Amino acid sequence: MNKHNIQKIAVVKLSAMGDIIHAMVALQFIKKHYPNLRIDWFVESAFSGILENNPHINNIYCVNLKRIKNKKSEIFSQIARIKEYSKNNYDLIIDAQGLVKSALVSKLLGKNIAGFSKNSIREKFASFFYKIKVDIAYDKNAIIRNAKVLSTPLGFEITNEEINAKEPFLFFKDENPVIEEYLQKNKNNIVFVIGASWISKMYSKDKFVKIINTLDENALIVWGNEFERTVATYIATHSKARVLPKLDLNSLKALISKANLVIGNDTGPTHAAWALNVPSITIFGNTPGRRNTYVTSMNQIIESQSKVNPFKIDKSDLSINKIDEQKIIELAKGLLYEQKN
Repeated sequence: MNKHNIQKIAVVKLSAMGDIIHAMVALQFIKKHYPNLRIDWFVESAFSGILENNPHINNIYCVNLKRIKNKKSEIFSQIARIKEYSKNNYDLIIDAQGLVKSALVSKLLGKNIAGFSKNSIREKFASFFYKIKVDIAYDKNAIIRNAKVLSTPLGFEITNEEINAKEPFLFFKDENPVIEEYLQKNKNNIVFVIGASWISKMYSKDKFVKIINTLDENALIVWGNEFERTVATYIATHSKARVLPKLDLNSLKALISKANLVIGNDTGPTHAAWALNVPSITIFGNTPGRRNTYVTSMNQIIESQSKVNPFKIDKSDLSINKIDEQKIIELAKGLLYEQKN
């Protein structure tokens, strides 16, 4: 296939929010090399909001594979829907997820599929579906992995220098005006992301309280489900923090873009700070910090003492709660005050 004849591509990255953000960084560089390229993105409907308003994406197509878990017959309607999209006649389909389910979605969309080699992913069988196989170690940084799998099939490389100099790449419009009621002009606005996909990835609520009270800035807590709202309410009850109402992804992006600092667990909203070039501290316990985050002068990480194996995450590891909150406070002070001087 002549790469210069590529006019339409499909990117398959279904979930979750942080993983999608890690892949989205590649879009601005793809567009520099292929300014007229049509890029369609296939995503689980719950995460489509993170992609919306992006000028580099032509179409966002939603699937609902998670529904199949609760209703097996749903598989037929999902297959029919994805097959309908194959009529778009993509020149190239890139599976940036590397799972069997994302590989199957890619296969339904067309024949010319690119993805990770079998030694680059955990679900090795997925690579069987790919015509173009991209080799990069699974334990390498997730952002670099995504950049490679999305650029190599198109015949160019995204360098670390380019990633370091990236433009913000999350976009929003007509956000909920309520966020302006929570932001302050006379104090630093710190957004706290207290939730995560597993409890063992969530930092101690009592230590969050100590951080908030010590920093004495405008602390705002975001949440995504009822359990997280309960945790957020507890923190706010014992500190000066305020709990925001539930925000859709469009308004969440807007809020984070206006923050002076984001402090949170290894989860999508915290990674959104990096995407928006906003200072951040990501707290890691049983997940690998330098794999899951692109560390910069203003995007810092703090890790527990656990030796984390990216190939086999221990969900029972609660070491995140042993991280000294004073270390997070000192990091925050450095990002808030020293970088401004």
